[in-house]
Formats: sequence, C-alpha cells, structure tokens
Amino acid sequence: MKILANRKIKRLFCRVLFSFAAGILAAAVGTGLDPENAAWYLLFSFAGVGAAVLCAMYLYFRDQSRIMERSISQIRAYIAGDSDARIECDEEGDLYRLFQEVNSLVTILNAHAENEGRAKKFMKDTISDISHQLKTPLAALNIYNGITREEAEDAAAVREFSALSEQELDRIETLVQNLLKIARLDAGTIVFEKSEENLSDMMEQIGKQFAYQAEREGKKLLFSGDDSVCLSCDRIWLAEAVSNIVKNAFDHTEKGDTIRIEWRKFASVIQIVVSDSGSGIHPEDLPHIFKRFYRSRFSKDTQGIGLGLPLAKAIVEAHSGTIQADSELKAGTVFTIDFLVP
Repeated sequence: MKILANRKIKRLFCRVLFSFAAGILAAAVGTGLDPENAAWYLLFSFAGVGAAVLCAMYLYFRDQSRIMERSISQIRAYIAGDSDARIECDEEGDLYRLFQEVNSLVTILNAHAENEGRAKKFMKDTISDISHQLKTPLAALNIYNGITREEAEDAAAVREFSALSEQELDRIETLVQNLLKIARLDAGTIVFEKSEENLSDMMEQIGKQFAYQAEREGKKLLFSGDDSVCLSCDRIWLAEAVSNIVKNAFDHTEKGDTIRIEWRKFASVIQIVVSDSGSGIHPEDLPHIFKRFYRSRFSKDTQGIGLGLPLAKAIVEAHSGTIQADSELKAGTVFTIDFLVP
C-alpha cells in the first residue's frame, strides 16, 4: 500500500495494532485467571487500548504539525526573497512527494528568474553597446558638418567631407538594419520562404556584389563548386549570411590576398566554405567572434560594428545549419557552414 510507504504512518499503524493486541491479550489473560471479574478486565483493557491509541495519534499529528510549520516557514522565506529556501523531503510518502514537487517548482522559478536577469543584463549591455556604436559616427558627422559649413566656399572640401558624412551615415544604417534583423530572428517573427536554390547561381550573385570592391582593393575573389548542388533555403537570407562572412574576409585581408568561396555536396551534408589568406584571428578571440558587438583588442578594424558574424550565425542556425571558424595568425581564416541533407 502506498500509504504505508511513509515510515511515520507505518509506525502509527504498528503502535495501534500493538495496542489492540496488548489489550486483547490482557483481557484474555485476566478473564482466564478471574472469570468472575471478566467485565472489569475487558473495561480496563479497552480503556488502556483507547488511551494508547489516542497517545499514538497525538504524537503522530504533533509531528505532522511541526513538519507543516517548518514547510510553511520555508515557503514564506522563499516568498520573502530567500531563493535557497527548500522543504526537507527525505522521507517516503505522498506528503513528501508533494514537498518534492514544491522544491522542483522553486527550482524552475529560480531558473526563470535567472534567465530573466540574464535577459535584462543582455538588454542593458546591448543598449550600452548600441549607444557606444552610434556615438562614434554621430560625433564624426557633427565634425564633418561643422567643417563643411566653415568651408562652404571650398567645393573640394565640401565634397570630401560630404563623402565622409555619407560613409558614417552608411555605418549607422548598417548598424540599425543588422540590429532589426537580429531582433526579428530572436523574436521568431521571420518566416523563411524556402525553396530549392542552386548554390552556383547564389554565389554568382554574391560575386557580382563584391567584384568592384575586390578590384578596388586589389584582392582576388575566387569561386569554385559543383554547378548542380541545390539547397532548400531562403535565398535572400542565406545570401546575406554568406555575404557577411565574405565582407568579414575583406575587412581582414590586404592587397594581394585571396578570398575563396567553395561549395560541395557530400553524402549527407551540403557545405559552404569561405576562406581567406589574411591576417587570421587571434586565438584569444576565436571563441568569441560570434558574440554580438565583440571587438578584439588585437583588431585593426575601427569601422566594424560586431554584428555581421552573429547575424550570419543566426541565419545559418535558423536554416538548421552549423557554422564554425578555424584560423591561424598571419595564415588566414576558414569559415565552414554545414547543412544536413534531408
């Protein structure tokens, strides 16, 4: 019986049974020895049994009352803010199962509170990072506009600082657009329109996007892969993910370096690899490159905002893919994206 799983209830039943057995035995012995006073023996025996049962019941319920008081005090302590408050539940039985469930609920509530605290901290840090990222281009814009006003009669100076202003405005637009995209991905409000897309066509489009930059900076942009490889994906979003990785490669390569984009299909995986022969990533930074707004103390890139790679990772993972980076200082970096073939 489940009710007897509780050691204290089992002890109570044993005491009651023992009391009845002792009373019956005493009545039988007394009646056998003195039949004339059998009624008295029966009366005293049952009175003794009743007293013993009442005493056992009192001790049991007094103990239960103390347990409930301790449990209530722990619950009140938790409500008052003690997140470590727990109810002792080292016994068997339904009551202790209830206590275990209460403790489990407390653990879940603590986990939710911890997650909420992390979310608030993340939001605070994100707002701080955004403010910091916006501060630089806005300050630059104020300077450029002031110089433009002062040099209003010098057409060359106006053109120069207008171009610089446009560059800073582009930085702000990129920051805002990437933040909106990441926020939409986090909120799950983006519906990916997946279809079978030819990777060769997609990479050709990306090549056209970066062809001018490669020519202007004197870098080699190479594409290689099977023209027949197709992937079920949202072309616009996946192209953006790959483009962000290619842009990162441009930011960390010098004139004469090579950026290579390859794609291939294995038995169960479709793989896209973006590699470069640039400066590489410092080992200290490698575990953190997919964190939002992460800026390396070793990086010479003063224009990056630290959202391109996190956005690429979010898009790839939304397509049920994985992305990883391998790098060696002064030898280049390799980003590998894998998608399982259904």
